[in-house]
Amino acid sequence: MAVLNKIRQRSLFLILIIALALFSFVLADLFKNSDALTSKSQNIVATINGKDITREGFMQKVEQLQRQMGPNATSTQVMNQVWNQEVRQAVMQTQFDELEISVEKDQMRDLLKTSLATNQNFLNEAGLFDENKMNEYIANLKETSPEGFASWVNYEQQVASNALSQNYFNMVKAGLSGTLAEGKLNHELEGNKVDLRYVQVNFSTIPDSTIAVSKSDITNYIKENKNQYKVEASRDIRFVEFKEIASIDDENTIKAELNTFVNGRFVDSRGRKDTIVAFSKVKDNAAYINSIAASDVKFDDRFVFKSSLPTEAADAIYNLNEGEVYGPYKHDGSFKITKVIAVKQIPDSAKVRHILIPFRGAQSAGPDVTTTEADAKKTADSLLNILKRNRSKFPDFVKEFSSDQGSVAKEGRYDWHPYNTMVPEFNDFEFEGKTGDLGVVKTVFGFHIIEVEGQKNKTKAVKVGTIARKIEPSETTTDKVFRDASNFEIKAGEGDFEALAKENKYTLRPVNGIKALDENIPGVGNQRPIVRWTFEEDAKVGDIKRFNVSNGYVIAQLVAKHEAGLMSADDATAKVLPIIRKQKKAKLIRERVSVNTLEDLAAAENTNVRTATGVNMKNPTVSGAGREPMLVGAAFGLKEGETSGLIDGTNGVYMVQVTKITPAVALENYQAAANRVEQQKASTVTTKLYNALKDAADIEDNRVSSQIQ
Repeated sequence: MAVLNKIRQRSLFLILIIALALFSFVLADLFKNSDALTSKSQNIVATINGKDITREGFMQKVEQLQRQMGPNATSTQVMNQVWNQEVRQAVMQTQFDELEISVEKDQMRDLLKTSLATNQNFLNEAGLFDENKMNEYIANLKETSPEGFASWVNYEQQVASNALSQNYFNMVKAGLSGTLAEGKLNHELEGNKVDLRYVQVNFSTIPDSTIAVSKSDITNYIKENKNQYKVEASRDIRFVEFKEIASIDDENTIKAELNTFVNGRFVDSRGRKDTIVAFSKVKDNAAYINSIAASDVKFDDRFVFKSSLPTEAADAIYNLNEGEVYGPYKHDGSFKITKVIAVKQIPDSAKVRHILIPFRGAQSAGPDVTTTEADAKKTADSLLNILKRNRSKFPDFVKEFSSDQGSVAKEGRYDWHPYNTMVPEFNDFEFEGKTGDLGVVKTVFGFHIIEVEGQKNKTKAVKVGTIARKIEPSETTTDKVFRDASNFEIKAGEGDFEALAKENKYTLRPVNGIKALDENIPGVGNQRPIVRWTFEEDAKVGDIKRFNVSNGYVIAQLVAKHEAGLMSADDATAKVLPIIRKQKKAKLIRERVSVNTLEDLAAAENTNVRTATGVNMKNPTVSGAGREPMLVGAAFGLKEGETSGLIDGTNGVYMVQVTKITPAVALENYQAAANRVEQQKASTVTTKLYNALKDAADIEDNRVSSQIQ
């Protein structure tokens, strides 16, 4: 009891001890995971002007957009689009907040009304926007579909953001104007003109080989022009691809199998007779092609013209007699044999009119269609009987009964159109009958009352059956590709990657400058796993890894890791070297020239004095020299008859003399010119304002560290 009393008396002390122990445990864990103390949480995708974009919210928008864009859009494309939207929203919101502008409830209602004015879901019987329908739709979404409601909220936010952006841009434009002074200046830049005499000492007169440019020269130039040579982190790789493609033996095996169907076969196997009838002797072509031969291309019971046959074999197939077989031939990644089943003369185009009677469940039948299939058939037959007696009623019946809105305005008519344009049953009626035929045809859309109004150009058409086998590698081939890739991976890890590739005559492909958020690897397409690997912290230069790609494998080696910062001298050489060469050539030319007149300079440099007329500052181009802003600027600083000193230009060193100055025609009023300046400024707002705001924004991009890409 004494011990228990002592514990009770010191309970506060014990609590403090336990608390300190727990706190020290947490601190130790924090120090182990330094990111928890020193960097953004992985839950923050970006921070833009102080606003955090969370991983959860970002990924919700990615999922919504992925559903909208469909399976053809890659995840990286979708993420990048969401990223651009989020950055724009955050950058612009900063401006909205500073100006204290927002979209209020009444304005939002008007915006939605405008945006959804043609949406059929929200129109009343008069075809006008019905706000009550929209409210019901939103309430229903909220109750039944959280994802749908979230998508709607995102849509509203986008509409509001677009409206605010438009208001913001309009306010900026309203604050810009073209003053009379600016109009006058712009007019004079275009209208003030000078005539010149000049001598060009072209940089090409000094061979590049005589100009020494050191690595330090390039490095110093980069440091002096940092803004032009900033680069993101990037990686260089090289890789060898092992493709799973059919070998010659695989192709021969496929052709041999198809020849079995061409020639037929009788085999006694395991005590039973296995007979394959030759394709040419078969009567039930559909069953033979689809079931017995198990063709990769199913039987299509329609006639086709020569233009629809495989180009490689069109002449041969088109000239076959009924029952004859052609092949095997290669087409569209398959080997095929084709049989002509029937030959017929068919018009190449037809003109019809029709009335469509839909029924519940038919394709494109709206929710308002409640007619049963049997009732729709009765209606169609009844109308047909009337039309057989009086075809003049056709246009009236179209207006009253037809659900095909694409043809109602044309009295149900589809003007001249080619064979196989319509669904099969419709097509067969209009092309296999004759002009004047009138009947009821059922298709996936309902019952059609069709009248054939005309047919043109009867041409030979053929009905063909084709047995196809995709040209794919055999299991033996894929096993060999796997072994070759595995052996290369192992040996490359032990030796020289490049030498091994050359020894085995494999194509070695380099890919340089891969960025952290790239997804495309030239030659193998969308390969985010390869990009991610190159940016992993423990990936080292020289590391090798195998990746599964479409139809094979890639063995990749990480060649170089370039951190964000200034471009290296090696990487910048191609761009910087010509610039430094020109600077050094200009210096050499200046040092060797000691003349003061154009004629002396031309004689000294073995060139000619050239002339140019009507030169202006708005477009600083000189005839014979090209675009030379420094030369033109210097000329406009001279008086008539005055000669300049040496001028370093884009393509050489120049000396210029002004022979004539023609001032711009003075105007009584420069308002028109001022208006043009204002229009130019407004255009600049539209094209450049957002990018300027974005460049000035504080954007912390954590997409790579938060591992969403």
